[in-house]
Amino acid sequence: MARMCVLLFPLRRHTSARQKVFYKVSPNIVDFIAMNGLTLAQLRSIDAVVSEGSLQAAALRLGRTHPTLHTAIINVERQIGFPLFDRTGYRMVLTPAGEAFLARARRVLTEMVDLQVYAAQLAAGEESELRVVIGDLSPLPEMLQLLRGFFDGRPATRLHLQFAAISGPWELLLEDRTDLILHHVDQSDPRFETISLRPVRLIPVAAPNFLPFSTEEASPERMRDLVQCVIRDSAQNLPERSYYVIEGARTCTVSDQLMKKEVILQSLGWGHMPDFLVDAELREGRLISLANGYFGGGVIELVAARRSGRAHGPAASALWRLLQASAASTLSGKP
Repeated sequence: MARMCVLLFPLRRHTSARQKVFYKVSPNIVDFIAMNGLTLAQLRSIDAVVSEGSLQAAALRLGRTHPTLHTAIINVERQIGFPLFDRTGYRMVLTPAGEAFLARARRVLTEMVDLQVYAAQLAAGEESELRVVIGDLSPLPEMLQLLRGFFDGRPATRLHLQFAAISGPWELLLEDRTDLILHHVDQSDPRFETISLRPVRLIPVAAPNFLPFSTEEASPERMRDLVQCVIRDSAQNLPERSYYVIEGARTCTVSDQLMKKEVILQSLGWGHMPDFLVDAELREGRLISLANGYFGGGVIELVAARRSGRAHGPAASALWRLLQASAASTLSGKP
C-alpha cells in the first residue's frame, strides 16, 4: 500500500541556543510552537495517556511498551520545561499547565489529520463525492439550480444530496456526515463557517374556511383546540426542537414542508410556512395569513454552512467560492 508523507518545513527566526521553531500547520489554527524538535508522535503519546486513563492502556493502544512510553512522557516534560502530569496520587492527572498544553496539542493533531486528508485530495484530484444537506426551510428550485450549475462542470465529483429538517442538518454537519448544509444556523457558533444566502419569512397560514372565528380573534387559547401541523425533527442525537408550537395544542406531524403545505391546504391543520412556498397561494386566496397581535411569524437567515477549522478539498472549496459569489451578487442586486 502506498504511503503518503507530509513534510512540515520550519521557519527559523533567530539563531540562539534556545531557539523556537514555528511550524505552520494550517491557516485556521494558531501556530504551534515546537520547542527543541517536539514531534507529533510525542503529542499522540500524551493524548493517548489521557484518553486511555493510564500508561499501560495507552502503551497497548500505541503498540509500545510501558517503560518506553513512560520515558517518552518524561522526555517531553524535559523538553518543554514543566510537568504535564501530577504524579502524587494513584493515577497520573494532568496539571493545569498540562491541560492547557494538551488542548493546544489536540488542535494540532486534528489539523494534521485534516492536512493529510487535504494532501491526499490534492494528489488524487478533485473529490469523488461531495455531501450536501438541504434543510427544510431552503427553496429547493433555487438551491438545486445553483448546485446543478456547479456539478455540470465537474463530472468526476458525484453529488450526494440529502434532506433533513429542524436540527437534523446541524447534527449531520457536527458529526462530519456531510460537507455542507443549506439551512439556518446560529451564526455566532464558532463551530460553523457561514455564508448568508437570503432571508426566509415564516408566515402563520390556514385554509380560508379553517378557522371558526376571524383571524383577529385568533389567540393561543382559541387556537389550542385546532390542529396545528408541525415538522418532525430529523435529528437523532440532538435534543428535539420545535418552533411556534402552541403548548398543549392538538398536532399533526409531518416530515417536510411540502406535505405540511398540502395538509394546510386541505384544512387538516394550520401552521407556519416559509414565504417562498405560500406566496402564490396567499395571492390567490387559497391560503390566508393568520398574522395578528398574537402570531407575528418570524424571519430566519438561510445560510450555507460548513465546519470551521477543517480542511476542505478542491471541489468543496470551489463550491464555497461559488456560494460566496452568488451571495455577493444577490446583495448587490446583480442577476
